[in-house]
Amino acid sequence: MEAGLSASEVTQRRSEFGLNDLTPPHGQNVFLRFFEQFNQPIQYILLVAALVTALFKDWIDAGVILAVALLNAFIGFFQEFRAENAIAALAKVVTTETTVIRDGQKQRIPSIQLVPGDLVLLSAGDKVPADLRLVEVFDFQVSEAGLTGESAPVEKITQPVEEETNLAERLNMAYAGSLVTAGQASGLVVAIADQTETGRISQLMQRTSNLVTPLTRKIQKFSRTLLYWVLFFAAVTFTVGIGQGDNSVEVFKAAVALAVSAVPEGLPTVMTITLAIGVSRMAERHAIIRKLPAVETLGSATVICSDKTGTLTENQMTVEEIYADGRSYVVSGVGYNPDGNILFNKQQVNLSENPALQECLLTGILCNDSHVQEVDGNWQVIGDPTEGALIVSAKKAGLDQEVLEDAIPRLDVIPFDSKSQYMATLHERDSSAFVYMKGSLEAVLGRCQQMFFELQFMPLDTQLLKSQAEEMAKRGLRVLAFAKKEVETATESLDTVNVDQDFVFLGLQGMIDPPRPEAIAAVRACQDAGIQVKMITGDHPDTANAIARQIGIIQQDSKVLPLTGRDIARIDDNELASAAVQTSVFARVAPEQKLRLVEILQTKGEIVAMTGDGVNDAPALKQADIGIAMGTAGTEVAKEAADMLLTDDNFASIAAAVEEGRTVYRNLQRAISFILPISAGEAMTIFLGVLFGDQAPIVPVQILWVNMVSAISLTVPLAFEPKTSKVMQQPPRNPREPLLSRSLSLRILVISLWNAIVTFGAFEWVLATTKNLDLARTVAVNALVSTEIFYLLSISRFVPSVVARLRGNSRPIGFAPAIGIICLTVLQILFSQWSVMNQLFDTTPLNLTMGLLCVSLGLPIIIVAQVMRLLAPMK
Repeated sequence: MEAGLSASEVTQRRSEFGLNDLTPPHGQNVFLRFFEQFNQPIQYILLVAALVTALFKDWIDAGVILAVALLNAFIGFFQEFRAENAIAALAKVVTTETTVIRDGQKQRIPSIQLVPGDLVLLSAGDKVPADLRLVEVFDFQVSEAGLTGESAPVEKITQPVEEETNLAERLNMAYAGSLVTAGQASGLVVAIADQTETGRISQLMQRTSNLVTPLTRKIQKFSRTLLYWVLFFAAVTFTVGIGQGDNSVEVFKAAVALAVSAVPEGLPTVMTITLAIGVSRMAERHAIIRKLPAVETLGSATVICSDKTGTLTENQMTVEEIYADGRSYVVSGVGYNPDGNILFNKQQVNLSENPALQECLLTGILCNDSHVQEVDGNWQVIGDPTEGALIVSAKKAGLDQEVLEDAIPRLDVIPFDSKSQYMATLHERDSSAFVYMKGSLEAVLGRCQQMFFELQFMPLDTQLLKSQAEEMAKRGLRVLAFAKKEVETATESLDTVNVDQDFVFLGLQGMIDPPRPEAIAAVRACQDAGIQVKMITGDHPDTANAIARQIGIIQQDSKVLPLTGRDIARIDDNELASAAVQTSVFARVAPEQKLRLVEILQTKGEIVAMTGDGVNDAPALKQADIGIAMGTAGTEVAKEAADMLLTDDNFASIAAAVEEGRTVYRNLQRAISFILPISAGEAMTIFLGVLFGDQAPIVPVQILWVNMVSAISLTVPLAFEPKTSKVMQQPPRNPREPLLSRSLSLRILVISLWNAIVTFGAFEWVLATTKNLDLARTVAVNALVSTEIFYLLSISRFVPSVVARLRGNSRPIGFAPAIGIICLTVLQILFSQWSVMNQLFDTTPLNLTMGLLCVSLGLPIIIVAQVMRLLAPMK
């Protein structure tokens, strides 16, 4: 084994197992994928509308409608490419060079050339190139946070572990894509390419389906229903006309006109613009949307499943509590930034008056191989995060590592070893020599005979110290013990020093990866909005439980324990579904278990948002209704799998994005409630014309003008409506609620009937009094547009915000509706009064009396809208 594989064995195994490279996803034909974008009901409607318009030889309007259909297809086409990038990013994770032994010689080769059985050599700074069974380790530590969620580097061993051991606790393994933080090791390749843990994640991501968003599902259902109703009423109109003995050609034209009028050609455009505005607003609040429908999806989320490390926490180990001299000290400040203090009874301590505390901190800074430095305003640890936390805690008390290392030089060291569970350093100090030790409580206590307690040396009270350490551990703190021993001045090597006894116990330091302060407020805001927040992490259950209590995911007095990956593995889907509802913290969870939890919650009807930053989060991010990745600390794999990125890696930005998402949906509903009554009112007008007259009140070219120009110019301003103060005080929408709720459908029906009555009535009255068909149609169109304008003022927040501002309220005024009304007014004047438009749209100029008549016909809609506000309110 020491000689590694021979060249012939490498060749044979490569032919058997292939290259150490992840299998890319099977791509679909580009043209086929593009044309599949048209296989949607809303696209059918647009294409039919374009075809019908072309039959009337109105090439400009047909081209506009077709352009809208093509725009929708291109958006969907490019979104699908994003999903495949996640798999490509995974391949980059394992692409590196590595050192192997082959034919008894060290060789540096690309990791893609590794084969099972290769003997790989690793040292600090290396990226693990494949899954390795470790055979030899020397103070070897690996950061596996991206794969397992473990916040601190893991000390590796060579001893066998139980077969059922979960991923995070397989201490004799090093996994592809992990980073070596300390020591050296050698290991045998046991898995390459798709067979590695990273490769299994890649396969999981390819298996997960690209779920359509709730909004997409609702639009598809609505579009199918609308298509059926359009065809039905067009057939009814044709049948009624033929039954009355009307001219078959004219009846057919009327039926086609009804179909054109009933199709809300502007709806896809308005929806795209509304979502795009939501994207822009979210970007201002540090949330970058990668997939347009995800804007609304986040607003409808009922559950947020969050990773812990780096998402809810700082991903920076921090000493929070120190026990020395019989006292418990609190350490303020978060992360590696040395701003903070050491407090006792809320008062800053003076080290000169607390010698035991001083010695405890001094030991932590001298018995240490790491350094902390500031880079571009950010503090970073060079070395082990745990050791970095000890340096920072000492720095908060005024101790400087460089000064102390010069004043108290190191003579020798016993590196930390997983077997002995301690590290010891020998230093010359004031013409004397001291051994400083740090390690696990058991390792240090076993070497101590005395303790520094109440400013004097006393016999060791093992039970007291164990009890104190247990209390700290219950709060999720990782506890390290510290001790020192004076030795002969002449001693220059630890080989001649007995490090197994005669130490003086100095104290304990408890550290944790602390929660982000802003995450606490964000979790509370989400809970107030009726959204469940669940923590799904690969970290230790006690740590996860402690962080969850601090953040507020579970109550301090809650008796519900975290569900572990081992628990999840032994229960079936029915039991897990019940547990997933009752439990808020899941620890030691493997990547496929995160994916399983998301799928289980979705089967319960939940709209799931999943946050994460590691490779292990990617499958769940892709499966979730909306995946949220950390933009700064997140891996490229997580970013490519996600629908949304947080540029500040701040969970608090999720609450802000939820607020914007809910506002987007509310504005979409208002847009739909505005644009559909226009189309439905036109269709009803055509039907009334067939039923009671022999002339169409509005011709198709005029219908297209109203649908594509008037409706859009008035509907788009609704997308700019500001959020309300109550948007985060309401529960999430029922995921099963249709796009058109009962109250919204009633509102649309009543407004549609009113539009039809006004339009048909204006047409019949003007035709009867003037006998001028073009004038009657011009008045009918302008009456409909006037009704639209006053209805917009009735449902928008423009008028209420202006009134509030006049009363002294500082709320912002959304001027978009006013701008839309001014633009449309100018367009309608041109539509009616300009000779070129008269020829294009079969209109005729209006005099002042007719113009005022059109305006007066629109006014009553205000009363109708106020009645509907009471009978069928919109949320």
